[in-house]
Amino acid sequence: MSELIVKDNALIQASYTLDTVEQRLILLAIAEARQTGHGITENSLLEVHASSYINTFNVEKHTAYTVLRDASKSLFDRYVTYHDVNPKTGKDRSFHCRWVDKIGYEAQSGIVFLRFTQDIVPLITRLEENFTKYELEQVSRLTSSYAIRLYELLIQWRSAGKTPVFDLSIFRQQLGVEPHQYKTMSNFKTYVLDFALNQINELTDIIAKYEQHKKGRTISGFSFTFRQKKDTSKKVITSEKPSDYFSKITDPQRHLFANKLSRLPEMNTYSQGTESFEQFAVRIAEMLKDAQKFEELFPYLQKVGFAPA
Repeated sequence: MSELIVKDNALIQASYTLDTVEQRLILLAIAEARQTGHGITENSLLEVHASSYINTFNVEKHTAYTVLRDASKSLFDRYVTYHDVNPKTGKDRSFHCRWVDKIGYEAQSGIVFLRFTQDIVPLITRLEENFTKYELEQVSRLTSSYAIRLYELLIQWRSAGKTPVFDLSIFRQQLGVEPHQYKTMSNFKTYVLDFALNQINELTDIIAKYEQHKKGRTISGFSFTFRQKKDTSKKVITSEKPSDYFSKITDPQRHLFANKLSRLPEMNTYSQGTESFEQFAVRIAEMLKDAQKFEELFPYLQKVGFAPA
């Protein structure tokens, strides 16, 4: 099931510096809060489980525990810089605010607990026309923090398929590039822009390219055009019976797709009601060991993308 990320465009345009794990942690917190139906408020203490991180980003268990532990420490010091206009004077102003005002880590279970600050919550949760919506799946395979930020910036302009010119100095900040990093244009393009764009083109649902703009002989900004890839995700298996695939599903696949099935609305009839998504996923994984249950759940497996070679 797709997990929806909703962010205010003001937040997407804001300048902030997060590493890849910190970005992933925030995206999972947003997606899972929406998935549970509880939403996010100023008092919400959200939970991000290592199992979700493992299944979404396809990493090893020990890696997930380590990076989540470290991110739970570093994220507390991260802040956003955003700009608005003083309603009294009409002058531009900028604010700094932290992402979270509380964050902790439960080492034995690999759970991060976090609470967004009161300034961040409205930017994440309001559902209005000027908001950008995208599926977590689209950035789940991106390993570059610059690629995640660039994808967010681009899809604000999805309906147009092209962006305005991004001023270079502001663009660098929006991507999270520190002032001392990649000062030369060749390094910026090689290690930030081209690297991020290659990941986006290979691993997300869009194909993008950029045009550089100059003032005199100096590059002053970039604009982008992009298009949606053809949807190749819907695969229908017709040549073989479900039972033919029972012996082909691997243990990692069984756990991966059990996690996806646990969040599928059609699976509610199998839920015990009081269990968490993680507990439900464990039980589904056991169900998939049974040939009869596997065949029964096969249509749902196809729906969440199971299609072994």
